[in-house]
Amino acid sequence: MFGLVLLVGVSVMFVTGLASYAAYNPDLGNDTTPDKGLLGFYLFDWPTHPAWLYRLTQGVHVTLGVVLIPVLLAKLWSVIPKLFDWPPVRSPAQALERLSLLLLVGGAIFEFVTGMLNIQLFYVFPGSFYTLHFYGAWVFIAAFAAHVALKLGRMTRSLRSRRLRDELRTDLAHTRPEPADRDGLVTPAPAPPTISRRGALGLVGAGSLLLFVVTAGQSIGGWARYTALLAPRNRNPGDGPGGFQINKTAASVGIAAADVGDAWRLVLRGDGLELTLTRAHLLQLPQHESRLPIACVEGWSTENQHWSGVRLAHLADLAGLPGAANVLVESVQRTGSFRSAVLRDNQIRDPRSLLALRVNGADLSLDHGYPARVIVPANPGVNNTKWVGSLTFRA
Repeated sequence: MFGLVLLVGVSVMFVTGLASYAAYNPDLGNDTTPDKGLLGFYLFDWPTHPAWLYRLTQGVHVTLGVVLIPVLLAKLWSVIPKLFDWPPVRSPAQALERLSLLLLVGGAIFEFVTGMLNIQLFYVFPGSFYTLHFYGAWVFIAAFAAHVALKLGRMTRSLRSRRLRDELRTDLAHTRPEPADRDGLVTPAPAPPTISRRGALGLVGAGSLLLFVVTAGQSIGGWARYTALLAPRNRNPGDGPGGFQINKTAASVGIAAADVGDAWRLVLRGDGLELTLTRAHLLQLPQHESRLPIACVEGWSTENQHWSGVRLAHLADLAGLPGAANVLVESVQRTGSFRSAVLRDNQIRDPRSLLALRVNGADLSLDHGYPARVIVPANPGVNNTKWVGSLTFRA
C-alpha cells in the first residue's frame, strides 16, 4: 500500500516539478537556448492561460511533497532489513540492485530534505537550490523507474493476495506476521505484533492528513492560510491594498531611496531605440487592469490582486519591436538572486501582462516593487520582477 501511494504521488510530484522548471527555467535555458542540455528536452513556452496555472501546479507539488513524508518514512521503515544486508555484495546482479537502492533511497532523502528546506526558506545549500533539486530529481526518478520496473509485478500480486477491507477490519489481537519471504524482509522469529496493519495505515494516514492541514493553507489562501501552522507564509504581512504576501522586502535586497526616488527612470530598449521614461510618463500612457495572483516556487500564493499599469505589448511597440521574441527585464536591485528575468513572446503579447504601477487601487508599496514591477499571468513570482529599471526587447 505504501509503495502504491508513493508510485502515484512521486509521479505527480515529478511532473509538477518539471512544470515548475519549464515555467521559469533558472539557468537551464528554454527551447531557443543552445546550451539547455540533454535534460532540457521537455522545455516549452510556458502558457499564460489559465492565470492560476502555476499557482495550481506548484501548490500541488509542494503540498504533496509534505504530505508524502510519513508515507516515505513508513516505506523505508518497512524495508530496513534490505538496507543493511550483509555481506553488502554477493554477486554482480546483487551489486547493481544495491546501487539502484542507494540511488533510490539517497535520492528520495535528498529531494525531500532539500524541498523542505526550500519551503522553510532555510537556504544552506552548497549551490543553487534550483539546480541541485533539478538534477537530483533526475537521478532519483531514474532509480525510481528502475525499481518500479523490478517490483511492480510483486506489488500487484501482493495487493491482489488480500482484500484491503479485510485488513482494515483486522484488529491487533488477530494480526499475524507475514509468512517468510525469499528476500528476507520478514524475520524468521517474529515477536508478537505491537500494531495492526490497519493501525499502521491509520497512523501514516493521520500523519499525512495533519501535515496537509498545517501546510496547504499557504497555497489555498483565504481563511485556510491561518491553518498553515508549519508554513512560513501563514499570515498576511498587513492590511490595506498592499497587505498580501511579499517574497523579498526592499531592505533585504539593498534597495535604497535613491534607487526608486524622483531620479528613477525606466530605460526602454528595442530595435535601435533607447527611451527613458519617468513614472509620470508611464502614468500618462494608456492604463489597463488585470486580476492576477502571485505564486512562488516555495509553495505559497496569494489570491487575485487588482493590478493596473501599462501593457508590455504597448511598451514593445514603443521600443519599435511589436513582434519581440522576448524581453529582458532588469531590476535596480543590486544584491540577491533573480535581479533579472526573460519573458517570452507569448507572455509579452498577453493583454493581462503589465508593467504594473498600482495594485488594489493604490500605488505600489516599496516592498511590492515601487515604482514599477512586472506582473504576468501564470508566471512564477520570481519572474514578476520588482523595482524594474530597464526593459530590453529583442527580436
